[in-house]
Amino acid sequence: MAERVFHREREFTKAYKQHMHDHIAIREAACLRAQYPGALGPIEPGDLFAGRVRPAAVGFSPDEWGQTAFGYYHLPDRFREVLQRPDLSPEDRAEIEEMLEFWSRENTSSKVRARYSPEMAKVMPSDNWMNEPGMVFPLYRLCGAYPNYGKLVTLGLPGLRREVEQARDRARQTGGDAELFTGMLIALDVLADACQHYADQALELANSADPERRRELGAMADILLKLKTEAPGTFREAIQLMWIYSIVADVRNYGRMDVYLGDFLAADLDSGRLTEAEALRLLQSLWQLMADRNTRVHGRVIIGGKGRPNEANADRFAILAMEASRTVLEIEPQLSLRFYRGMNPALMEKALDVIGEGRTYPILYNDDVNIPAVEHAFELSQEEAEQYVPFGCGEYIINHRSFGTPSGVINLLKALEVTLHNGIDPTTGKLVGLQLGGLESFATFDELFAAYKQQVEYLVDFMAQQEEIEYQVAGETMANLYLSMLYDDCMERGKGMFAGGVRYLGGTLETYGNTNTADSLTAIKQLVYEEGRISPKELLAALDSDFEGYEHIRELLLAAPKYGNDDPAADGMAVKVHEHICHTVRDQRKKTNLHSYLVVIINNSANTLMGRWTAASADGRKARVSMANGNNPTGGMDKKGVTAMLNSLVKLDPSIHAGAVQNMKFSPAMFSTHRDKLKALLQAYFDNGGAQAMITVVSRGDLEAAMQEPEKYQHIFVRVGGFSARFVELDRDVQLEILSRTLY
Repeated sequence: MAERVFHREREFTKAYKQHMHDHIAIREAACLRAQYPGALGPIEPGDLFAGRVRPAAVGFSPDEWGQTAFGYYHLPDRFREVLQRPDLSPEDRAEIEEMLEFWSRENTSSKVRARYSPEMAKVMPSDNWMNEPGMVFPLYRLCGAYPNYGKLVTLGLPGLRREVEQARDRARQTGGDAELFTGMLIALDVLADACQHYADQALELANSADPERRRELGAMADILLKLKTEAPGTFREAIQLMWIYSIVADVRNYGRMDVYLGDFLAADLDSGRLTEAEALRLLQSLWQLMADRNTRVHGRVIIGGKGRPNEANADRFAILAMEASRTVLEIEPQLSLRFYRGMNPALMEKALDVIGEGRTYPILYNDDVNIPAVEHAFELSQEEAEQYVPFGCGEYIINHRSFGTPSGVINLLKALEVTLHNGIDPTTGKLVGLQLGGLESFATFDELFAAYKQQVEYLVDFMAQQEEIEYQVAGETMANLYLSMLYDDCMERGKGMFAGGVRYLGGTLETYGNTNTADSLTAIKQLVYEEGRISPKELLAALDSDFEGYEHIRELLLAAPKYGNDDPAADGMAVKVHEHICHTVRDQRKKTNLHSYLVVIINNSANTLMGRWTAASADGRKARVSMANGNNPTGGMDKKGVTAMLNSLVKLDPSIHAGAVQNMKFSPAMFSTHRDKLKALLQAYFDNGGAQAMITVVSRGDLEAAMQEPEKYQHIFVRVGGFSARFVELDRDVQLEILSRTLY
């Protein structure tokens, strides 16, 4: 019945309405109390830790549920499904319809959209960048949180409670915001109640379990009850507290895990409380829980790198973590290895072993390049830059000190397309951009490039405004209690995360079509303006007809120099496009109150999804097919070998953005027969400035076979962009884009 199906949604809505005009921290705490433990999923067979999630159609989260849902969110499709039930009583139907109407106004995303100026609303008319054409789209979310897990497992819930109580006392004495800390204390009660909920459940399950499972569940219950009153003292206890916090707080990335768990692991191993096999089994269970959470583009676990206080213990954990990723055949967590000259070489050897077996983890991050890059891009000290952590599809922030959600996307190829057509989107015929003349009116290439840059700059300005508005609404409507407790400076300043609490509040803009834009401009410059082999009118006609009847023009465009071949002309244009968008975005911080606003060239499967709404382009690409992924060459266009390809990659400055994807596809033989050559190749790439590598090890034959008989190839994992997936579960056009990438 509807009462049973929508009970949690009704209780959450009731709590929100009762506290609608209270302090935002009190309202949020009341809503958290209504949300949990109902939103907690049951302990599953084999779980060694408690903590699963089953979100309702209404709730609170700092992250996103669906494309447009964050903060106080609602999922309209779930409402509509219930409203279609034939057995709904008139009273139930009326209540659910009223609830849907209420949340359509009151959800946080709607409040963000309501702040848009008329011009912003015109430029960003749609919320769904996957299913509609457009040059820019907003993303409603506050993703990429990295709270201080080390503080959590060191203090435990009671220690954290004492710290909050002391902060509340100071606030009362100084006229500060004491209610913020009252809300935090209630949120800690919710966490303790979640521990009790799972302890009770574990004991109940133990009654009907076999002896071994009864022992496991009993230990789980004991740990959960202990965590209510004591700080963790063992590896297993620390994992349990971290994990249940991440579930209740809805935090989807897990930080520098070797730093905050390494000492616990070493103490347990050295004392004999755990064997290596037992420790691995615990980590495998955690890895499976992360995979089952199915966050897709999140789930980051960071190991290695500079700035770790106890490297020996951290390294022991890092090796174990890589073994867990080797043996748990899932696409999460996104294990990420930071490395540097002089680091324990056993970590890189283990990483290559795991990657070579067909795992897409660990992702490799070069500290010798990334730390100076982060220092420059974010304008931070080296000490703070050493605490960079990638999240999501590859964006960088500073561990528990900064926040930089990507809340907008721009399709650079679409911007060029609209510029060539004098502000018109050729796929719809609608005026969507600045009318700057169109290709036939530009007498020189410099005039065309200037118009393209003007179009992009016009769009970026709106995206920076969107980011700032999103934070303003978040600060006014959400205390983000769990994040504010574990982010540097929030409690000291007595302010919520997005109301002046976090040390560095920044933003990021996802860019797509970078490579195709550069290659298109290279072709136009050479063939239209320098050699005159194609007239502006002919080129537009060819693009508008998707090259039907203009195959000879497409052949010329495809033959033009392409990025990824160490070609000065093509790579030089890629550098110009890269530097323009990066500097344009970075300069927006002068117009906003953001500490930073930076590009992220992460390109998950959106390079394919946005390609569906992008017309034919002057690089020879057909209409509605994938764009190149991240900073990588267009699939199959890097024809001069892997060294030339890597030489092109390192020409793009990493110190003016907040992360870029570098996908590479190698054959298994490179990791077995030619291991020494592979190591030399990667070493040269990283020595020459390579910042990162996301490696897929697979054979072309297996990918082709998987498309024909997917049931036989469930084991094949690929890097899509900034995330991994089972190849057989991807849409066909995404599969084809991955298949098109050059295999070395």
